[in-house]
Amino acid sequence: MISSLRADAFVESSTARGRLAVRKAVMHDIPPILDLINGYAAKGIMLPRTEFELSEAIRDFTVVTLSGDNFRPLLAPVEQGSCGAGGAPSGPPPCQGLLGCGALHFYSPTIGEIRSLAVHEQAKTHGVGRRLVEALVAEAQEYELDTVFAFTYVAEFFQKVGFHEVERGALPLKAWKDCVRCPKFQACDEIAVLRILRPEHGTETQPLWGQALASADDQLIQIPTPLKL
Repeated sequence: MISSLRADAFVESSTARGRLAVRKAVMHDIPPILDLINGYAAKGIMLPRTEFELSEAIRDFTVVTLSGDNFRPLLAPVEQGSCGAGGAPSGPPPCQGLLGCGALHFYSPTIGEIRSLAVHEQAKTHGVGRRLVEALVAEAQEYELDTVFAFTYVAEFFQKVGFHEVERGALPLKAWKDCVRCPKFQACDEIAVLRILRPEHGTETQPLWGQALASADDQLIQIPTPLKL
């Protein structure tokens, strides 16, 4: 449960096109990011995060915000929003008009994960999820990563932007360090998806973690999956 996104987060209305601002997160984004992620965590959809964790990882994050006054007719509840912690994501968006967030987390010099994807309920159907994924993939390409992966409930969307499904147990042990905190760990129902960014490096034909295991932490782990009745 690293991502809260469902299919409607990727639908983009014609009125929203060109009115979303995508940028790297900065320190003053921490309170609204926490509001968004922990609002979903309270519903059992995402893992909770602390201010300390966000401060450490803020450079991983990209956010989507309102692009000036011309966006107000699309999201009227934003005008009534207020700053503060603990706001549920189904209410008005928090201060600074933050509509969504996502992070690119590095696991090795060649592999990264797109994670912590969350879109405010009031911003669904405005293409916020698509903008976040596109921006994070572009960032991975700038860092010359060979591969990015994600865990999702909407594999069909990720397939439209170049990802394909893979076995969850085929990922390095490091990738599951947060999953052990998840209440669904023993019956995970998320789908692992992967996108090859530099096929000329032979990523499709060799393990994601390279030719050799660097340490004991890079061992594989078989993640429990729901039983088929």
